[in-house]
Amino acid sequence: MSLIFATRRSLLNARGIAYQLQSINKNGKFVPIVSVAYFRTGRLSQNPHETPPMRHNTSSLDVPQLNLENAECRPLPNTASDMLNDEDLVIKHQHHHGQQRDEAFRKTLFTTLTYATKVYDTITLPFYAAVQQPWKKLAMNNAPKGICVDEERFIYETLTPVGSFHKAIDEHGVDTMEKVFAFATSRNGSKNCLGTREVIKEMEVLDQHTGKIMKKFELGEYKWLSYSDTDLIAKNLASGFASLGINPKGKVAIFAETRQEWLLASMGAFKRNLKIVTVFTTLSDAGVVHALSETQAPCLITTDEMMPRIENILKHVPSIKTIIYMDKNGQQPAEFHDKNLPNDVTVISFSQLIKQGRDNPVPEIPPQKEDEAIIMYTSGSTGTPKGVILSHFNLVEGMKGVLDILEVHDSANPDDAYIAYLPLAHVLELMSEAICFVQGIPIGYSNPLTLTDNSLSIMPGTKGDATILRPTIFAGVPLVIERICKGINTKLAEKSQLAQLLFQFFYKYKNDWMQRGYDTPLVNKVFFDKIRQVIGGRVRFMAIGSAPLAPETHEFIRTVLCCPVSQGYAMTESSSCGNFAVPHDLTVGRVGPPVYCNQVRLVNWEEGGYRTTDKPFPRGEIYLGGNNIAIGYYKLRESTDFFEEDGKRWIMTGDIGEVHPDGSFKIIDRKKDLVKLSMGEYVSLGRIEAVIKSSAIVENACVCADSTHSYPVAMVVPAQNAVLKMAAEMDIPTDNFGSLCKDPRIIQAVLEEIQDTGRQLNLNKFEIPRKIHLCEEPWLPTSGLVTAAFKIRRNNVYKHYEREIEQMYNSS
Repeated sequence: MSLIFATRRSLLNARGIAYQLQSINKNGKFVPIVSVAYFRTGRLSQNPHETPPMRHNTSSLDVPQLNLENAECRPLPNTASDMLNDEDLVIKHQHHHGQQRDEAFRKTLFTTLTYATKVYDTITLPFYAAVQQPWKKLAMNNAPKGICVDEERFIYETLTPVGSFHKAIDEHGVDTMEKVFAFATSRNGSKNCLGTREVIKEMEVLDQHTGKIMKKFELGEYKWLSYSDTDLIAKNLASGFASLGINPKGKVAIFAETRQEWLLASMGAFKRNLKIVTVFTTLSDAGVVHALSETQAPCLITTDEMMPRIENILKHVPSIKTIIYMDKNGQQPAEFHDKNLPNDVTVISFSQLIKQGRDNPVPEIPPQKEDEAIIMYTSGSTGTPKGVILSHFNLVEGMKGVLDILEVHDSANPDDAYIAYLPLAHVLELMSEAICFVQGIPIGYSNPLTLTDNSLSIMPGTKGDATILRPTIFAGVPLVIERICKGINTKLAEKSQLAQLLFQFFYKYKNDWMQRGYDTPLVNKVFFDKIRQVIGGRVRFMAIGSAPLAPETHEFIRTVLCCPVSQGYAMTESSSCGNFAVPHDLTVGRVGPPVYCNQVRLVNWEEGGYRTTDKPFPRGEIYLGGNNIAIGYYKLRESTDFFEEDGKRWIMTGDIGEVHPDGSFKIIDRKKDLVKLSMGEYVSLGRIEAVIKSSAIVENACVCADSTHSYPVAMVVPAQNAVLKMAAEMDIPTDNFGSLCKDPRIIQAVLEEIQDTGRQLNLNKFEIPRKIHLCEEPWLPTSGLVTAAFKIRRNNVYKHYEREIEQMYNSS
């Protein structure tokens, strides 16, 4: 094992690893770009898992060769350099001298650090080898994780062994969600189960840059319900539903943000064998009306904040007869007037329903495994939301499969905690909470706007939810992780040049040792401990789902947070269960092998050029099949997305994947995201967007590619702080963010940053956007431009910015 680290690396070495230690911007200022330029497609020599380029058109690869041996070289007339005056030459010389000074300082520092760490490594290596046993980590990383059980149809299964919780669930005959909660309650009794922070003060403030009113909260400590408390409330809710006249196998709709009452309501409903209809609060009124009208649910559970919307929605949904609002201390919703509701609609509070059930107890009527548990209306990136029907058996099978990989509770960590902030109306969050529930891990509720100390709705002087709860288990979606990364990099950019160089050196130092199977506890403590405090400082496992996470972001967050980060791949239609990367996988950008309950199949997609015969890795559309696959879509049972084969239910996902020799998968494309340009090259819109969003100046982006043109364009939501800083450096007034987004100088500067990022991360020339439109408004689910999981709703974005897209393509 080599203990000497190179002091310099070229930007692209023979194994395709790009690493840039520093960058000089146009003003000659040093800025860190480690999380953008350090783009690793594979580090382990035993099993690199490198992905070849997607596809190339011949015209894009034939580069003419120039013979300069006999060429006559002469200066170009009237060039800008010929016209430089003395002052310009002085500035240019100073800038060049500054670059040389920075480079000399970097080399001296890195050489010194290299020899210092060499001495340290020589002294400590025997101890770390004995304690950490890196050969075991490498063996687990290189071991097969999945296996092809049908070579003709390219069907894969997992090699992950069945875990202890999985076995216990089977031994106790747990096959419904009602039994899942009963099983967890019997094991955990008086332990903390569900927690919510007390709201001490709420106020509205004006954002100086956007001119919008925002709510700010002063929050207290977490208040906890035990497992026994939770079970008792659920029993009272079940009796409360019965008192409303809702019979077994009836429906109860939930239209609310994530909070403990959401999970309590579902538990109570399952005890009476009621179906839960989940509706995202971020759906448009038309989408909510569609879901409620289609299912004809007689009862709607919502929050007091949503009551003004409910008054408008109920005019179009006559089937709703009862409204249950999650109240604050028994208070009636603000600005709520009974007279605005139909006369036949009854309104009661959540606390009243609990009391009503406690005063009028009835026997529980538990469901059978084949009974429908949830009709989950997806936020849908395209078209009208569809109701996915999931049975109790679907959910339990999916939960068992994920538990084999995410058996994260550690008896040595009795104060484990999970922070819940993703939408419970999304199966990812519902499954995450169920998995924690079974393992006895307390669930503390949060919100994306109060998650960290710097979140938008946190009042100055108040700590964010993560700081108070200090979670050990964290589930996320790429947009949240990207925001955390950008926040970290923004803080780094404010540090001195020395601090930035130290961070970059030890970032690479740690990654080099990680690829050898070692951890670096001293480096973690000195350089990354403060960064870990962003999400509480105790996270020891992070799971990412909903959309692909860029490899460089995956590596960066895993390194600075000092914990395994595993990506999963699934759908609502597969009960949030499909593939999941094992925690000991040292690679990045992969979604791992299939989970226990389902098989994964690759099918040729000839039109897109993906085939199972592709080298070095088989590629194709992913099909998922198993007991976790949904019954179907509500009132769309004839959907061709599902099919039966050999007694197994399958769904065609529309996603393109490749499988590696160890049985792990990687998502590389999506059928709907592939567009052919006018010169014949194919571009993947999702891939380009993932690269663009790794730029520190980009908050979100949607790429558009027109087949009649030779280049893509992009709608970009810029990071406000980055744009304000850029404007200040360019001496442009920063009092109006909307004006900055229309300023040609800012637009050009952001475009150049995006194009630089694209080149650094190996986008082909024809994949890099030539024009952009800056969108001053953030894309929130309420706008209809992104889903509740913050996936781009591409068609909605195109329609919303139709005029801007046309201008970008038609302007010179």
